[in-house]
Amino acid sequence: MPQRIIIEVNNWFKRDRIVRNLELFQDIIVISLCVSLFCVMLIRLGDMFLSFLRPLDLRQVTSDILFILILVELFRLLVDYLQERSISVGAAVEITIVSALREVILRGVLEISPDQLFGLSVFLLVLSGIFLALPWMPRLLEQVKVSNHETVEPES
Repeated sequence: MPQRIIIEVNNWFKRDRIVRNLELFQDIIVISLCVSLFCVMLIRLGDMFLSFLRPLDLRQVTSDILFILILVELFRLLVDYLQERSISVGAAVEITIVSALREVILRGVLEISPDQLFGLSVFLLVLSGIFLALPWMPRLLEQVKVSNHETVEPES
């Protein structure tokens, strides 16, 4: 009996089993985030439709629509992660750009200080550069990999 318990405890600490269990817990966390995001989207959508009964505030409606679009993109990013086990950098950059622009719309361009506006402009330029550079990254990394193989000479 004690030998069987020791074998079972040793099986718990095998690397592949630990990794499999950690991935399972990670999937549970991502699925719970998906369900939570979906619930928040439904709540915000209901609030937005109820706000149409009151006098229309264009800034608030635009902010709500952009917020729902951000949540939809986050939901899509999480679903893609569950399917492919990797995060799409392009989708993450798109979400970040829309989030930054939503904050500008929410506050109003005239109400943002010049320093914050400059910082936001630089931030958006960097994100745009990342977004534009994404299609060339696999080719660039492949060239780096090929050049590393050429420079390493086998020992004689």
